[in-house]
Amino acid sequence: MASGKKRSSPGADTTKNGDPFAEVDIGPEEESILTEYQKKIQRVELILERRAQEQLTPVYQQRREALKNIPKFWPVALLKHSLFALQAQHDADRLALSYLEDVWVVRDPREPKVFTLEFHFKENPYFSDSVLKKEYKFEPSNAAGDEEPDADGITPSMLEFSWERDVSAQATKINWKDDSKNLTKLYPLRVDEDDGETLADPGSFFNFFEVERDYNDLGVVIANEVFPDSIEYFRGDAGGDELYSDEEDEDSEDEDENEEIDLEKPRAKKVKQG
Repeated sequence: MASGKKRSSPGADTTKNGDPFAEVDIGPEEESILTEYQKKIQRVELILERRAQEQLTPVYQQRREALKNIPKFWPVALLKHSLFALQAQHDADRLALSYLEDVWVVRDPREPKVFTLEFHFKENPYFSDSVLKKEYKFEPSNAAGDEEPDADGITPSMLEFSWERDVSAQATKINWKDDSKNLTKLYPLRVDEDDGETLADPGSFFNFFEVERDYNDLGVVIANEVFPDSIEYFRGDAGGDELYSDEEDEDSEDEDENEEIDLEKPRAKKVKQG
């Protein structure tokens, strides 16, 4: 005879007090295995990255020569990226950028993730510099100097690379021809007073060169997104870089509450607008 007692579903006890996967305990041996394979994968990825740069550089050089015949190529390509367009918001910025002839990325031979950006300008009424550079200086640990690379040119410290720890952005002084043309004085950069970390107003795009810190990682965007895919950006075929504005966030807030969150889908980077 049935007792009438309701049977609990499998796993009910585990989920009653929360997520059964919230805490997964593994021992030292399992942790060691995970770390070992993580480093193996990182090593292969680094080898592939270095080889890719070796093969891409001469192709980029050929593309560089071909693009000289296409007027305004680089200003158009750069401004098709929404983050760049936001930081080159002033008409004066865009007029100055109309003299931009070439953009080049010089990778550090010791660490291909590190680079220097070169913006080449023709004669213009704004500044006397023909090249403006934004250098991201590679500063490896002292231990890295004593390491011997293996057959693939990889050292242990390369697998421990950290952009925040090992790289520092540098400032470049621009030689403005006249105070009336000094865009960084006319449109200074403003940092949010509350947190001191967020840009309240990027001001002129050229603050990117004269201010040491790269607040919105614009240099990384240019080097890793726009530069390799510049033709797609010029043609308007590159996508997926839309920025969320405060107004858009407010309008979609109610809809977001009713939507299932996709944990694997990255959100677009927000930039605070002044």
